[in-house]
Amino acid sequence: MKIIESCRAMVEWSNSRLNNKEIICLVPTMGFFHEGHLALMRQGGKLADNLVVSLFVNPRQFGPGEDFANYPRDHKRDIRLARETGVKVLFIPDQDELYPPGFQTEVKVASLTDPLCGARRPGHFDGVTTVVAKLFNLVKPQVAVFGEKDFQQLAVIRRMVTDLNWDIEIVGHPIVRESSGLALSSRNSYLDEQGRRKALGLFNALEFAAQQARAGVTEARGLEDVVRKRLDEYGGVEVEYADIVDKDNLEKSRTIDDNSLMALAVKVDGVRLIDNRLLLR
Repeated sequence: MKIIESCRAMVEWSNSRLNNKEIICLVPTMGFFHEGHLALMRQGGKLADNLVVSLFVNPRQFGPGEDFANYPRDHKRDIRLARETGVKVLFIPDQDELYPPGFQTEVKVASLTDPLCGARRPGHFDGVTTVVAKLFNLVKPQVAVFGEKDFQQLAVIRRMVTDLNWDIEIVGHPIVRESSGLALSSRNSYLDEQGRRKALGLFNALEFAAQQARAGVTEARGLEDVVRKRLDEYGGVEVEYADIVDKDNLEKSRTIDDNSLMALAVKVDGVRLIDNRLLLR
């Protein structure tokens, strides 16, 4: 496995592979790898001749008071896991090179970034789309893999790629969960055992909502209210949103149908977690 830290070196490596008519797949990450990241890498390795994983904790997608400084990092372990998973290149750009002095360009997607996490984290998705755009320009992938746990992020990236006419296939990977149902997240490392038990409330709430939908409940607003009440029953759990939206445009659903996705964001003992599921699939 090759480790690249220079943007110029990354471009040169990618150009050499493209000149050989080889396919490059990119898996963008912020590191502190868990089985969810590794699953994305394994899928990406099947889709291309060359698997590139970027490792960069992007300051522009963190707001004031969020956990940028404390976000879990372990580059030594990440390097070992990436190598064991068959990654061809681990791209670890320097922040000052990726955002040099005077940097003032931003890539912004409208509408899709307004609801859900976008309503509670102003500027978050602008930071995501800007860094992903830069990574696409540097790595030059024909394929990129993103997890479906952050469903809104996946939708926003797909919109950006379509709108900017990038010839990149965006592949979504299903949510990877622990045997308990808890969705894997780097932020799970913040939780103690009691917090992890509370965090299972997200999965249990989604399963309940799906059961209700399959049993014939069709009124979205009422089901949202019930789910919020169930989450409120867990001590130390603060519900940011429990919304049923259309999976294609993320607009609020009035009636539950095959496109209805329930998206959750809660803080468990102050740790922000997200999860989602389609209600009728």
